[in-house]
Order: sequence, then structure tokens, then C-alpha cells
Amino acid sequence: MTTPLTEILLRRIAAAGPITVADYMAEALLHPEHGYYATRDPFGAAGDFTTAPEISQMFGELIGLALAQAWRDQGRPAPFTLAELGPGRGTLMADILRAAARVPGFTEAAELHLVEASPTLRAVQADRLGPAAPVLWHDSADTLPEQPLFLVANEFFDALPIRQFQREGAGWHERMVGAANGALSFGLGGPADHPDLQARLTDTRPGDIVEICPAAGPIAAVLAMRIAAHGGAALIVDYGGWHSLGDTLQAVRAHAPADLLTQPGQADLTAHVDFEALARAAKTAAPTLHISPMTPQGVFLERLGITTRAQALAGRLSGAALTDLVGAHRRLTHADEMGTVFKVLGVAPSAAATIAGLSV
Repeated sequence: MTTPLTEILLRRIAAAGPITVADYMAEALLHPEHGYYATRDPFGAAGDFTTAPEISQMFGELIGLALAQAWRDQGRPAPFTLAELGPGRGTLMADILRAAARVPGFTEAAELHLVEASPTLRAVQADRLGPAAPVLWHDSADTLPEQPLFLVANEFFDALPIRQFQREGAGWHERMVGAANGALSFGLGGPADHPDLQARLTDTRPGDIVEICPAAGPIAAVLAMRIAAHGGAALIVDYGGWHSLGDTLQAVRAHAPADLLTQPGQADLTAHVDFEALARAAKTAAPTLHISPMTPQGVFLERLGITTRAQALAGRLSGAALTDLVGAHRRLTHADEMGTVFKVLGVAPSAAATIAGLSV
């Protein structure tokens, strides 16, 4: 079935030529009428994918306590910005607020800010969080307040549009989305030059693909400069690795892989996050900051005490509820589930204590 967005993109390509993968992702995800995030709530069993906060309350509780501990370690600044990038249904922030409420003064000093582009999801977040705390929304991280910032970004950077470059001989060509036989199709553009590719000839071979996320670095830089200037901490949780290599672009619909080009706007599009690029951008913007080693999610959660928390919850459960809890713990932490492919990166002032769950 041809979607309305397919027709829009085919007309655009016919008029102006092939578009970059980044342009295609931006239209497929954020087109104001037909974009994926503009038209639906994609989360949970009834949606297309399930994130860690939707799997278990334990994830958000531990994130909340880690941020609250960082706030205490930095002298309990008040007021401060408690922020989330891409907050989905608001589930993670609701769990953070509930857990952090145990830390005296934290929620009273917190001013809640959410960076969310989707009007549909903003409405869901308002329903979830409105009773708990006043919420201010932002279209981008650039407008977050100039004050101490304690922030989480869970599965945010993976949805930012990427550009893909394929090595051909001793040079690079950008992967493009064009048209063939009345349908969208991938192809290669002419020779391409990008500063991030200059050093990649030493660790790639002809045919290899390197992905670059143009928006990720500037966002990481904004967060770093806020934290360097005013204090705070950021936790970035996502799937990916260190040093981009290979084609990781994927489409997901109804919890299963989907074709990337067949029905734009009807499936989620994501790519693995290059944590090295995030760390480099943050450090370049604010050289005095401490950037933690990239840490597997399972290791991070175990250091925060997820097994102890699961055992405490298990003591009050039986039957299907207990089975679900055990399954959630496994899914979040085990190497063959989310425990290894998902990583955590922490950003904090060098003089501050290490963020809980992350090593020096």
C-alpha cells in the first residue's frame, strides 16, 4: 500500500533529485501530517516497540535515585532543571519523580522540563505527569534554562536522523533515497566529503558504511555547556556502541522488523548511537567535564541494585505477576536481551562525585 507520505516524497525526488537518508528519516518520523511521531503513540504492547521504562518501574526508579544522589553530591542546588529528552509517554519521568521523592528536598527544588517534538506525545505526557508536577515543554534542548541541569535521555538519540556514507575505493559516496519504477529506493550519490570521514580510511574497507548523526553532537554540546556552567548531571541510555561502523538503520512496526522504504510514516526508524561521537562533542564543548566510560545497561543497573529491588518486589508477588517481574529483570539486564546492546554514558563536572552506577 502506498502511503500519502510516499507520494509526497516521490514528487519531491522527481522535482529536486534524491534526498539524504537523514532527510528521509526526518520526513518519515516528523512530517507534521503524516510523520510517525506526529500521528500516534507508538509505545507499549499496543504500539510498535517497548522501551525500558515500559518494561518495569525498576528502571525509572533507579535512574531517579541516581540523579537524586548526584543532586545531593553537588550540594542540593535549588532551583534546578529536571529534564528528559524524548520522554515518550512520561512513564520514565513519573517513575523518577516517585522514587526521588524519598530524597528530602529534591522534588521541591526540581523544575520539570521535557524536550518533545510530538504534539500527540505531549498530550500523553501532560495526562501522566500533570498531577505530579507543573511541566514546561521545549522543542529543543537549546531552550533549557540556564541553571543546574539533571537530565536523562533514554532512547532519544537513536531516533535522530542519520546520514550514511559508503566507502568506494579511497573515497566516500553518500547513500541516498531516490526513486525506481515508481517506488522509493536506495542508491549512492556522487563523491562526498565530510570532515568526520577524513580519518576513517584507516579503519574501513571498500563497501563499509559509516553513519553520522548531524544533530547529536550539537545537542550533546548544549547539555555539556549547561552542566559545565551551572552544575548537574546527564545520563544517556541508548543502544549502540563506540565508533560507528556498519549499516544499523532499521524500521520496526508492531514489534517486528519492517521494510525501510515501503511505508514511510507507518514504522519507527532508528539507528545505533555512536557514543564516541557524543562523548567527543560534549568534551569539545566543555573540556572540564567528566565523561564516564560507556557502560553496558545491565552492569549499570546491577551496580544501582536492581537485583535487590527485584527481590524486594518479588516478596509481595506470586503467579503471573511474579513471572512478569522475573522476565522484566532479565530483559533489562541480561547480555542476550537489553543488558549489553544498550549502553549508558554519564556527564558531570569533574569536581563532582561519579554518577552512581558508572565507574570513574
